[in-house]
Amino acid sequence: MPPDPAARQEAADLLLRLRDDAGRALLEALPPYDEAQVLALTARLRAEGVDPALVAAALTQSRLRARAADRLGPLAGRLLLTVDGAEQATRPAVARRHAARFTAAGVEHVWDLGCGLGLDAIALAEAGLAVTAVERDEEVAVAAEANLTAYPRARVVHGDVGDVAPSTRDGAWLDPARRTPGVADVRGRTRRTFRLAELSPSWEHVLSVAATAAATGAKLSPGFSAGDLPSGAEAEWVSLDGDAVECSVWWGAAVRRPGISAAVGRSTGDGTVWVVVEPVADPPAPLAPGASPGPWLAEPDRAVLAAGLTPTLAAVVGGQETDPGTGYVVAPALVDVPWARWFAVEEVLPLHAKVVRAWLRERGAGRVTIKKRGVPTDPERFRAELRLRGDRAAGEATLVLTRVAGTPVVVVVTPVLTPSPT
Repeated sequence: MPPDPAARQEAADLLLRLRDDAGRALLEALPPYDEAQVLALTARLRAEGVDPALVAAALTQSRLRARAADRLGPLAGRLLLTVDGAEQATRPAVARRHAARFTAAGVEHVWDLGCGLGLDAIALAEAGLAVTAVERDEEVAVAAEANLTAYPRARVVHGDVGDVAPSTRDGAWLDPARRTPGVADVRGRTRRTFRLAELSPSWEHVLSVAATAAATGAKLSPGFSAGDLPSGAEAEWVSLDGDAVECSVWWGAAVRRPGISAAVGRSTGDGTVWVVVEPVADPPAPLAPGASPGPWLAEPDRAVLAAGLTPTLAAVVGGQETDPGTGYVVAPALVDVPWARWFAVEEVLPLHAKVVRAWLRERGAGRVTIKKRGVPTDPERFRAELRLRGDRAAGEATLVLTRVAGTPVVVVVTPVLTPSPT
């Protein structure tokens, strides 16, 4: 069902109350969120005369902040959040990367079109840029305004991004909605969409903004296809700590190198370390029929995989992709690459459950981890066909269901620990 306007207005009004002195004081006085203590805390606050609706809103914020801490870090503790907004908000380290593009492009003012809770706007403001953040959802706009209060060069406009036309001197950042309003899962989260045709604002509107602004960026799904990249633009697939979080597309002065790349980030005690992976001029050919895979198998980081840059990994490690598009590389030796995981190849078996089951039982393996790419086999159905007992005392094996030189196979592997980047 579509969102109830009255309910949305009530939610926006409660966020406004959380922004005033009494609301802020209530939020600051709350203990760390503990689901087991919610009822007792609610009863105590109501007994003290606090408005029940404000208590509920404050505890909702406390819960959302606790859930968002892993994603947003310490910043989550001082933001006003919404359910969908917290899940879609740009991670601070990634937002700072966006802001660096605009400062390098030489613009002084950036339109944040579809600003959500304002995480990108915060990074832009902290980079010294003037920001106008536009958000059409009133509840989210109220939260964004509260989150940007500390930044005098940032302002929030409650309105439709379609009514904004950045000048040729401006930067523009767009974060099109990738969820379908009114279509929610069992946890109340609206359904994600990965199709350009379902973006709001539309892909056509993104392109029209890019044609005018001095520097433009758009945050899209990691599932964005390189085949949809406009001529002269740049697409950068981004991962942070192993999670593929977005594909950012850039136009105009924000372009560093037209084409595709991947940015792999790792959080450290001193900040975030980024490694950029780009295409190579002459990647090695995939394995030919009859070639022996191994003895080592590498799997690229998810951003590298999403960008279609597995051939770059093959070139870096002196190996070959097992088959075009599988995303697995076999190599003669281990090479420490911060954006790949390594496995030792134990055996290569036909993709037949009976054969694999016999091999596992002969070696006392009663549990398996299944990885799959490049074959239509359903992993859970294949697991069921193995008919393993799942004995905890039994050994465990890792199975990679994929193609080798055009042939569907099961590669039995053992994970290998390699030094982590510092």
